[in-house]
Amino acid sequence: MSDDRWKHDGIRVVHACDLDPNTPQTAGMNRAAAITTATAGAQKLWAGTVSIHADAKTGAHHHGELESVIYVVRGKARMRWGDQLQFIAEAGPGDFIFVPPFVPHQEINASADESLECVLVRSGQDPIVVNLDIAAAEAPTAASWVDPIHAPAPLEGCSPPPG
Repeated sequence: MSDDRWKHDGIRVVHACDLDPNTPQTAGMNRAAAITTATAGAQKLWAGTVSIHADAKTGAHHHGELESVIYVVRGKARMRWGDQLQFIAEAGPGDFIFVPPFVPHQEINASADESLECVLVRSGQDPIVVNLDIAAAEAPTAASWVDPIHAPAPLEGCSPPPG
């Protein structure tokens, strides 16, 4: 006799055509929800896509107590963050970006002619988006975090860590 207990309580596939654009938005980007409580029964994670048009940038915002991970699928992301968006870093296809809770940030598409396509994962289901009115620093400071314990040799095509 087969055990069907996982048939309805197991794996969920949310197809690209079923993404839900009815999520809180920030000017300059389009978010669409994929994995939520409603679509997949997720309780602790939210996942979706974000698209930023060529040569566009989002408004400054944060996501409250949520942690976010952004995976760059296509294009070049330029991230600014801080109380005056005074820090800056870039990421390309295959790179991951971690955004800690309450960090004011702005996503920028660094390409003038290609859209920036990313996958976004958050640590909770609450659709927290706090849009901010921040006067951005004119000359942001390049910043990167280097893990002093696990600093690996750079992969082919990757820049070595500063310092």
